[in-house]
Amino acid sequence: MHGQRRRQGRGAPMKIYQVERPLVATNRIPGLEHKHLQVVRDGSASAVAVDSVGCTPGDWVICVGSSAAREAAGSKEYPSDLTIVGIIDHWPPQEDA
Repeated sequence: MHGQRRRQGRGAPMKIYQVERPLVATNRIPGLEHKHLQVVRDGSASAVAVDSVGCTPGDWVICVGSSAAREAAGSKEYPSDLTIVGIIDHWPPQEDA
C-alpha cells in the first residue's frame, strides 16, 4: 500500500455507570426478545443498556457504546447502542469537594 496510510480505528470509549433498576418491556423487536435490559445512570442522565453480564441494581458497571455495544450484545445485527460488559468489584466514586 505504497502512498496510503492505514487508518487506525478508534473504538467507542468504555464508560462507568450505576445500575438503577431492571427495565421490563414485553413487546420487543427481533433480536432483543431474550436480552435483559437495565436502566443505568451516569451522573444525572439515565440510559437503557443491554445487560450481558447479569448485574443487579446498585452495581457499578462498565458499558460500551456504538458498534462495540452491538458486538458485546451478541451480534452486529442487534439494535443496541449501550451494552454492559463488566461489573466493577470495587469502585470508590469521587465525592464532590
